[in-house]
Amino acid sequence: MKKIFANLLLIAASAVMLASCDNPAKMAEAAEQISIKCTPEILEAVAGNIDATIEVTFPGKYFQPKAILEVTPVMLYHGGEVAGEPFYYQGEKVKDNYKVIAAKEMTTVRENVHFNFVPGMERSEMVLRAKVLYNGKEYEYPADIKVADGVNTTYMLASFIFDHSAAADFAEDNYQSVINETAEAQILYLINSADVRNSELRGQDIKDYQAMLAALADDSRRAITGTEIVAYASPDGEIDHNNKLSANREKSATKALEKVTKKLEKGEVTSRSIGEDWDGFQELVSNSNIEDKDLILRVLSMYSDPNVREREIRNMSQVYKSLADEILPELRRARFITNIEYTNYTPEELTALVENNIDALDEEALLRAATLVKDNDAKLAIYEQAIKKFDSDRARYNAAVILAKKGDVDAASKYLAGIADQDCKDVKNVKGIIALKKGDVAAAGKLFAEAGNKENAAVVDILNGKYNEAAAKLSDSKRPIAALANILTGDLAKASSILEGHNCPMCSYMKAIVAARQGENENAKGLLEKAEKNETLKARGANDIEFIKFL
Repeated sequence: MKKIFANLLLIAASAVMLASCDNPAKMAEAAEQISIKCTPEILEAVAGNIDATIEVTFPGKYFQPKAILEVTPVMLYHGGEVAGEPFYYQGEKVKDNYKVIAAKEMTTVRENVHFNFVPGMERSEMVLRAKVLYNGKEYEYPADIKVADGVNTTYMLASFIFDHSAAADFAEDNYQSVINETAEAQILYLINSADVRNSELRGQDIKDYQAMLAALADDSRRAITGTEIVAYASPDGEIDHNNKLSANREKSATKALEKVTKKLEKGEVTSRSIGEDWDGFQELVSNSNIEDKDLILRVLSMYSDPNVREREIRNMSQVYKSLADEILPELRRARFITNIEYTNYTPEELTALVENNIDALDEEALLRAATLVKDNDAKLAIYEQAIKKFDSDRARYNAAVILAKKGDVDAASKYLAGIADQDCKDVKNVKGIIALKKGDVAAAGKLFAEAGNKENAAVVDILNGKYNEAAAKLSDSKRPIAALANILTGDLAKASSILEGHNCPMCSYMKAIVAARQGENENAKGLLEKAEKNETLKARGANDIEFIKFL
């Protein structure tokens, strides 16, 4: 659509035109003879820049051959005006280096105009101010010539979205509603024996086991779910013999358990025989000071056949003697394993403990408790406790996320500085949020790329005017920033699809933009009213050029 500020039929009154050619003052007075259009006719800010192309057509017999025309583009907005770089034209008899305008022929020239966006230009006009220079005199055009409205700043909604919902996930806690515990004891057997010795049943290990089971009777949070008996043989000798020996130990251990738990709760009892205990062998060797233990472990890793393993280890005669004295006797055993379920604090109990006895909570409980409160100051107080008592990096990180999103970038940075792993992607992402909050778009973009956070990286793309790149990064996203990226690329259908499930003021605002661009002005009005529950969006909407047709 063209903006024309002169008679498009180019007034043909030759007397007037001849007067203009003969008299420079007449050029200013006959401004209506000039045809002007601007592309785009509604200006748009992209990455803080406003760029447009102005096409000016001078009719024949308009331009005085010895005159110079100075034209200055000016942005007029509430609170001020900004003049752009002027451009100059000269008549055919002027000896200078400007664009020459023919005296008798229609001439069209095109100029690129640039302005830096200034707050207030959301509702503005771009005008041209012109004057004729001739023999040291100036003849000003009688009025500014309006060429465009401005300025569309929809891309800046990326900053609003980012400020309210920058993508940063909290570090998760490992809090368990139910924790599995065990009470365990074992009895040892003599070599090649499945008989349970009375000394084993009177040993300290069994006494401690009995005491643990007895204590459970008065523990309302712990419940026994069952007891398992596991029997073994040491990995020396023939495999078949050891398997039978292990099976016999399973039977004798089952009888022994009944003796030691006669009046104690143990739940349902199950049993199994393992045979040769190579896993236990490896564990004991790893934790021992036996000479050449690395060689033994290497043999275990090289061979899976138990016969080959035993042969290779026996070949190390001196080492085998140490194994026979220190390791193998510990593997002639049966284990009693009572499984227990500990019921952890409920959300209500956690909340109460935060208020009344926060010292009772461990790190995981503190991190979970912080998720149960809505107030950010309360969350930060809980994280401070986790940092103080447990030197928790997850608490530092979560505190930094809260503060970075709030815009308290200095406090957020202090928390991040205390985290041991500075190369963690999540840490880099929050550093990127801080950088963008500070206005360092380049640093933020680098950090988001290193963190692999596509959503935040797309915000940087939008701020840099790379709308297609942003939409590509968010092709599978249903978040509001993805809707904005598609509005900016002109894919209104996809933007609408993304916004369907969102009803926050920001999303209502974007829905209003989509409706306005589709010519649904009444729908746009209603959606804008919903968005205006947010005061910032209300103020923005009053000046948004997107709604020029009904505001």
